[in-house]
Formats: sequence, structure tokens, C-alpha cells
Amino acid sequence: MGVNLEDAKWYVLHTYSGYENMVKENLEMVFAKNGKKDRLLEITIPLEDVVEEKNGKRKIVQRRMFPCYVIIKMVYDNSMWHMIVNTRGVTGFVGPMGRPIPLTDEEVKRMHLETRTVETDFKVGDKVSVVEGPLEGFVGDIESIDALAGKCKVIVSMFGRLMPVELALNQITLIENL
Repeated sequence: MGVNLEDAKWYVLHTYSGYENMVKENLEMVFAKNGKKDRLLEITIPLEDVVEEKNGKRKIVQRRMFPCYVIIKMVYDNSMWHMIVNTRGVTGFVGPMGRPIPLTDEEVKRMHLETRTVETDFKVGDKVSVVEGPLEGFVGDIESIDALAGKCKVIVSMFGRLMPVELALNQITLIENL
């Protein structure tokens, strides 16, 4: 009896502060050691780009969207609860009484956890405007496109310099040539 990967759902784990990366590595080892690696699809620590200013200089840095949380996609069964919550750095599942409740499809979509292939009319060299995120309002040229990941690299003029930034395709819109 094999594991049906179609049954995989996203769950949220609470961790100690700063332990997110360690928890990810530990969970991968624990799943492998217990023969459950076929049930684990993905462990993610969502990051976001933010503009940070230090000493009068601005730069784009990646920051955890949800500090103290790790999001895991797996085919869960009750026999795995102790294995997961006893992993070093994990304080428990996010759910009533520490019991795992899978994220809804709407939550998964809103958190950008799954990327779906996006049909795109964008081409390298197109002039685009950023319509969502920390760079909203910036204008730039597309340097490269990764349709499978639903992302592109756009060169924007920021603080007098041309900078490449990676954006999701749903964060940009084409500027029509007049």
C-alpha cells in the first residue's frame, strides 16, 4: 500500500525563535530515519524582499515572512505526531490543542506556497510596472523569465542605480507602448 501524494496537505509548525532552518534540516533527517521520507513533499520557510535603510543606504534584504514558523507539505497520519513534535526546535503544530489542521486552499494561495505554471505574454525586454509588493510603483525592463516558477528578473532604477530584482509574474503589468 503506497502513499498517495495527492493527499498531501500543508501544515504549520511553531518553532523556537531563530530555529527555523535547523528545524527544516532536523525534520528532513527525522522523516528519513523513520522511513517516512515518501510522505514528505516540501518544507518551506517563506521569505520576502524588504527595503532596509542603514546609515543612509537602502538595500533589498530577505526576511522571514512568518518568524518562528515552518510550513510543511506532507501526507500526515496520527502516527507521525510524536515524531514531528519531538523534533529538536519544534514547539508544536499550529492548531487547536496543538493538533495539526491543514491550511485551506485559500490560505495556501494567499501565502504563495504553491507556484502554478503561469501562461505569460511577457517577453524579455518588455517594459513593466510593479503593481504589488515592496517595490510597487517602480518601472523596469524584464531581463529574464522563469515561467515554470512564475517569476522574472526585472531591472529597475532604484536610488540612481540599475538593480536586478526577482518578482512574481503576478506582481508586474505590461506598460503599453504609446
